[in-house]
Amino acid sequence: MKKKERGLTPREKQFCCLYANNGNFKEAAICAGFSQPDRVGAALLLRDDINAEIERIYKSRTKNYRQRARAGYERLAFGNVSDAVRLMFDENPSEKSLEAYDLFNVAEIKRPKDGAMEIKFFDRIKALEKLEYAEESEQKGISDFYNALIGGIKNSDKENNVLGEGENIKPETAEEEIT
Repeated sequence: MKKKERGLTPREKQFCCLYANNGNFKEAAICAGFSQPDRVGAALLLRDDINAEIERIYKSRTKNYRQRARAGYERLAFGNVSDAVRLMFDENPSEKSLEAYDLFNVAEIKRPKDGAMEIKFFDRIKALEKLEYAEESEQKGISDFYNALIGGIKNSDKENNVLGEGENIKPETAEEEIT
């Protein structure tokens, strides 16, 4: 379908965001305020400009999720634990002081009956491993996919006896060698 020159209306942009959230064109059209949501929603999905906007939203969200995950792992790996230690020595912390503490690195807090306090932190080594894995994945990019495609093409060529540079077709049976 032809791309419209005028750009997307605010309602169409809202449809794109809603569709990117739930994948249901009828529900997205209803929430965006279109009358006849079945017809309009289906028609909108046939437009190239609508699909381009939905794709842009998907890519943006994926990038944002990766960035947020990376930031979280960095906080776990390199974050400060001084507020958790301060909490251990605070006899009766007020609600206001608890809100001020940065306890992002804390996995679990227990206060047994004897009055002591146990604080478990998230594993910094695991967070570092996740960061390293994320870095390796980013550097690879699509190379694994590309290598798989190339490998599939080479295997397909061999099965179909297509010659590459410097390759010879070897006969599969002894009889073919004799003749």
